[in-house]
Amino acid sequence: MVMRIFDLLRQINRVIALVVGLGLLACVGYVLLEITLRRFGTSLGGTTEITGYVMAVTTAWGMGFALLELSHIRIEVLRTRLASWGRVFLDLLAMLAMSATVIIIAFRAWPVLARSITNNSRANTVLETPLWIPQSLWFAGWVWFALMCSAVTLLCIILVLQGKPGVVERRIGIRNEIADELEQSR
Repeated sequence: MVMRIFDLLRQINRVIALVVGLGLLACVGYVLLEITLRRFGTSLGGTTEITGYVMAVTTAWGMGFALLELSHIRIEVLRTRLASWGRVFLDLLAMLAMSATVIIIAFRAWPVLARSITNNSRANTVLETPLWIPQSLWFAGWVWFALMCSAVTLLCIILVLQGKPGVVERRIGIRNEIADELEQSR
């Protein structure tokens, strides 16, 4: 059951990554069109504003995908020298710390969005974008990442309680050639 939940979360995050990637491609197309139009003395305007929104939203939504693909960076000097249970302990400690941090960020992001909605805030740019639009997408990405961190942490705690440290390492450990070689040598 735990593994099916992991697989489901991974599939959902891959779809999200595809959508976010398409958004990035659309942004690249917009920037290329802007550059081309500038060569002819005209402009769409708002390129900096739109790309800033896209980068904030992409980052927030992309972190859940990076989590399940083991793409977050960690310093592994101590971890690789430990036995399996020691590595699992450090992995869980890292997940607990990340979960707590991301939950705090998500909670602190809400007042930013709420204030923009209440004040009907608009960007101080030519586009005068209602700020609730990009901030809603940004906030939702942080909430999703907080949910992913919390779910993965909980699932890994369940796996530890089931006595499956190897599975926990494969789900939240480090992903690199050194770790693979270390695992194969044990």
